[in-house]
Amino acid sequence: MDNDSNSPSVKDGTPIRQIAVFLPNRTGAFVAILDLMKSNHVLVLGLSVQDSIDNTVVRLIVSDPDTVETVFIERGIPFNSTDLVVVELRDGADQMPACLRTLLNAETNIHFIYPLLTQPNGNPALALCVEDNQFGDSILSKAGFRVLRQEDLSR
Repeated sequence: MDNDSNSPSVKDGTPIRQIAVFLPNRTGAFVAILDLMKSNHVLVLGLSVQDSIDNTVVRLIVSDPDTVETVFIERGIPFNSTDLVVVELRDGADQMPACLRTLLNAETNIHFIYPLLTQPNGNPALALCVEDNQFGDSILSKAGFRVLRQEDLSR
């Protein structure tokens, strides 16, 4: 893992923002959200679903979080936004243990993790909600991992 000069520093670019949308557990609720995003030219790049009997929480990384937030506000769709650390695994999925070990050795907690649907630069990527994003970003960057920014996903 080389930390080349093209790796972004902690301050370069916009952090990747996750949109968590709260849906009733009804047939078609998620498809309606996907159709709404598609009609607004927004792509879903990452996805995690937590389902229960009554409600579903869908965590999304999208190509244009500002548009999604605006549309959700206009439509009265309940959601929450959270910045995440998204790390590119340049050497493929084999690099995942080293990435997680880096955070473990730094004694920072991971609240949740999921893969991206797309592969930025042809490489897999992980979305991580960590205890302190700035710290996690810094630790991973210093260890040679490329931490992605919204601009990397919204090309």
